[in-house]
Amino acid sequence: MDRTDESASYCPAPADPTPAGRVAGPPYANCVLCAAPTEYGVATPGVVLCPVCEWQEAQRTACSG
Repeated sequence: MDRTDESASYCPAPADPTPAGRVAGPPYANCVLCAAPTEYGVATPGVVLCPVCEWQEAQRTACSG
């Protein structure tokens, strides 16, 4: 089997769409528990949690029956 034919079938990776130093999308809010970036913009009202803290909070409230 010729390796050159196999490697030629793959597409090259696309260029990075965001220039260096710029964040894609709106400025994101930090999690109120761990300060990690969240999926929510800074203008989002209420308690803003990162995906990990949201999942942990959901587990705590689901078991507090």
